[in-house]
Amino acid sequence: MATIPSLPSRDDVLRMARNTTDITGQLLDTAGNITRIAINTFDPRDGSGAEVLRVLRETTAELAEASASPKAQEAFYRIVDTLTRLGTSGAPLAVHPVSEPAQALLTALGDSLLPVLDAVEPAVEEFADALGDLVETTSPLLPAVAGMAAGVLLAVTPVLRAAADVLRESSPELRRVADALTAALAPLMPLQVALAERAAAAGAGVVRATLPPLADLTEAAAATTKAARPVLIAGEELLVSGLEQLQPLLLAAASRAGRVARAAAVRVTAAVAPTAERGVVVAVSTP
Repeated sequence: MATIPSLPSRDDVLRMARNTTDITGQLLDTAGNITRIAINTFDPRDGSGAEVLRVLRETTAELAEASASPKAQEAFYRIVDTLTRLGTSGAPLAVHPVSEPAQALLTALGDSLLPVLDAVEPAVEEFADALGDLVETTSPLLPAVAGMAAGVLLAVTPVLRAAADVLRESSPELRRVADALTAALAPLMPLQVALAERAAAAGAGVVRATLPPLADLTEAAAATTKAARPVLIAGEELLVSGLEQLQPLLLAAASRAGRVARAAAVRVTAAVAPTAERGVVVAVSTP
């Protein structure tokens, strides 16, 4: 049997009444503040209320006038028409029969590409690291390349504008060319489709016929490569050792060429400088 709850005491009743009175007073104070702000804002005596009302009236009048113009109405109609067409043409795509082959194609591509991506991932990471190092080392050249690209774009811009003007002026001729191409190519499309089907059938037959010999040839090439691997490794070692022996000679030749170029630049600068002191003689000896 459920127990009867005890009645609140006199102190509880007084506390609830006091809290209710405090909350009511706070609400009344807040309402009074909001009313006071509204009165001060729209009070016509100090001019602020009249100014606010005038601005609101002018804004609503301009909005009404702008929305009532024929251009605005036409734009609204076009927006509504475009949204309607998108809704009516895009909604059936989800349940259209064409979507089923597309989904099957995407699924097959995903299932086929995942092993390939897993196998290629280490090589892609190494390539990305190497590319990042290359970009970091060539970063001093990036401002010059950017400046050259900007110059090329500035040089090409007038040409593009002139071409756009010419094409804009020649739009009737372009439309005639498009109509003529369409009229000439339209009858050929069924023939192209039939030829494409025949070519696909012939190509499939050729692939079926050449795959077994190609597999045999690949296996033979793999066996030959495996047998000749020591010879290839020896050739690579000889090539690398030759490059290592040529490296000091190449470095010495490059250093000598640099010294000669610097000496020639100093002499040319001293010869063509009109303000150079007469008593200064620049001599550079090349070992």
